[in-house]
Amino acid sequence: MTSHLRLGVNIDHVATIRNARGGEHPDPLRAALAAAAAGADGITAHLREDRRHITDDDLDRMIGSISLPLNLEMAATDEMLAIALRHRPHAACIVPERRAERTTEGGLDAAGQHNVLAPIVTRLRDAGCRVSLFIAPEARQLDAAAQLGAPVVELHTGPYSHAEGDAIAFELDRLRTAATYGAALGLEIHAGHGLTFDNVAPVAAIPEIAELNIGHFLIGEAVFTGLDAAIRRMRAAMDAARG
Repeated sequence: MTSHLRLGVNIDHVATIRNARGGEHPDPLRAALAAAAAGADGITAHLREDRRHITDDDLDRMIGSISLPLNLEMAATDEMLAIALRHRPHAACIVPERRAERTTEGGLDAAGQHNVLAPIVTRLRDAGCRVSLFIAPEARQLDAAAQLGAPVVELHTGPYSHAEGDAIAFELDRLRTAATYGAALGLEIHAGHGLTFDNVAPVAAIPEIAELNIGHFLIGEAVFTGLDAAIRRMRAAMDAARG
């Protein structure tokens, strides 16, 4: 078991609110700084092809202004690779991306896209970025990640987060099995998507998981309680589950 379960706070949806009206407010950089003060261990931001959330200017400002590690979520495209190589964030998480989706809908097909992903993973690693692949909790995808040389995987917790009834235990078992299998392959295991105060504890208790990335729920909760309180409550729930 890792001694400290890290919390990465995704600040994309602060930018979503700003972009709905235009202008400068609310500022995702301010949210990143507030997250750091509240106990986050890292900041996650997804620079999408259509720039619906974070913009290039946001990324420029965060690179120079935050002290926490920045995890850049990115599609496997030449444009995003060039941006990542120019900025060299602490981490680069390769995710699937479709313009029509509201949010990331599934895991990356690391097994089926080996030839596309291999040179991107290599170039990011050579540039000093910690590369991760956002994948479904499946042995086939974990094997592919290891073969690609990605040191980290982020397990897609969406099916667990949205499950009901008996499906909750089934999806949680998939995550546990994948975390154990991936760790045995030498991969560092992260997880995220759809996690809330109500469902985070069973995932946080999985001993092989080193980091959770949580965003949309925390930004939504911040409307009612403030971002500082939302992050501190999530941090406490994670610590209690891991302890």
